[in-house]
Amino acid sequence: MTGSRRPRGQTIVLAKVPEADPVVGPHRLRHDAPAAAGLPAHITVLYPYLSASRLTPGTLSALRDLMAAHRPVDLTFTAFGRFPDALWLSPVPAAPLCALTAAIAARWPEAPPHEGRFPDVIPHLTVASGRPAHVYDAVEAALAPALPLTARISSVHLMVSDGATWHDHTEFVLGSAAPRVSARRGTPT
Repeated sequence: MTGSRRPRGQTIVLAKVPEADPVVGPHRLRHDAPAAAGLPAHITVLYPYLSASRLTPGTLSALRDLMAAHRPVDLTFTAFGRFPDALWLSPVPAAPLCALTAAIAARWPEAPPHEGRFPDVIPHLTVASGRPAHVYDAVEAALAPALPLTARISSVHLMVSDGATWHDHTEFVLGSAAPRVSARRGTPT
């Protein structure tokens, strides 16, 4: 994902990687517009998901049930990857993340990953995007000594854009049928 402006009500399902924030956070804030728009260090599971107007109790229940069928996963980030417009960290193993994406896309075929623009889903944690190659080289050199990073993915999060920033909506615990509820707003998180 590049750029921070998104249509109001656009959604994303992602796996937050808070263990990476102390290392990649400063670079993401400088070199990845979605970070400044409120997206934490993460691996995209499905973007875009359904519009916020379609997030009914039935939809959330179906997504909760789908995620409950998947187990938490321990990841290690040891290498960088590049797309023409992004520098990213590669999670190992990637297969469980691909399985999450495939499960959601199969249930909601009207929401293919990245609107069907790419033939393959490549799980990744974006560190910088929309920058020239020399910036990616510098960021990679700065971060390389901090690898490997490890993280446990035990839930996925549904976030909604208000057009400028992203906000948590619902957290779905992997291997569990119960969503976590935010005490602040009294809504599922």
